[in-house]
Amino acid sequence: MQRACLFIFFLFAGSTAFAQELNCSVKINIQKLRTADPRIFETLEQAIAEFMNNTKWTEDVFEPQERIQCNILLTLQEELSPTSFRAELSVQSSRPVFGTSYETAIFNHIDNELVFTYEQYQPLIYSRNSYNNNLSSVLSFYAFIILGLDYDSFSLYGGEPYFLNAQEIINTIPQSVAGQGWAPSGSNFNRNRFWIAENLLSPRVRPMREAMYTYHRLALDIMYQNVEKGRAIMSDALENVLKVNQSYPNSVAIIMFINAKSQEVIEIFKLGTPREKEQAVRVMSRIDGSNADRYRVLN
Repeated sequence: MQRACLFIFFLFAGSTAFAQELNCSVKINIQKLRTADPRIFETLEQAIAEFMNNTKWTEDVFEPQERIQCNILLTLQEELSPTSFRAELSVQSSRPVFGTSYETAIFNHIDNELVFTYEQYQPLIYSRNSYNNNLSSVLSFYAFIILGLDYDSFSLYGGEPYFLNAQEIINTIPQSVAGQGWAPSGSNFNRNRFWIAENLLSPRVRPMREAMYTYHRLALDIMYQNVEKGRAIMSDALENVLKVNQSYPNSVAIIMFINAKSQEVIEIFKLGTPREKEQAVRVMSRIDGSNADRYRVLN
């Protein structure tokens, strides 16, 4: 009866009553712009939020409390024309840890190759098999990366369909904009959207995807009951990340892991055994060599 009542309510309330997958907060920084009308970016901010939060990205049903928490910060760097802009896009997502109020970072990435056109009140539309505009494609791409990483953290390789969807978006990009973060070469070689999708679908990165599942579902999610057991399992997960760093050095997948997890690893292993601390320092110093000193706080 309750489900029937809810169905009737949703039927009359309209499609916006259904909870979609993402709960995305959007901010636009226009401090570097001098001539553009700020009102354009007020409508753009709303358009991006509606696009991310109201598009149905999967076939799964999400309860409102299950929506994936994410943040987008769009920093406008340059006006190329009255309707064309170069920007930096910061994307973050997190997921809850079972039995706690703690949210753990899953994705923390900055894309500095975004060029887009936008006219006030222009709609943003997701089309799976066709290209509409660069901004819609970039946002759709990161929506699927957020989903894929989140699903990977709950089930082994569970994010595969969404990484494939992200790759499909790359395949629709016209040659005229491919050099803006979509191509396998360029100024941001090995770090752009092409390589994010390539890495996450590469057999060489599968041990790290296994580590993401082990780290979150088998380690963090049991720590409310057994911290020592969870930390021991997490140590094994970090070894898998190291394997990927050895077989696929300088990969963007490793950089994404470091950006999301480095500080969390330090905080968790501060209370570890001497052997666990030593292992964490060894692994993190190797995969994040330029910041090796920060992990020595564990010694």
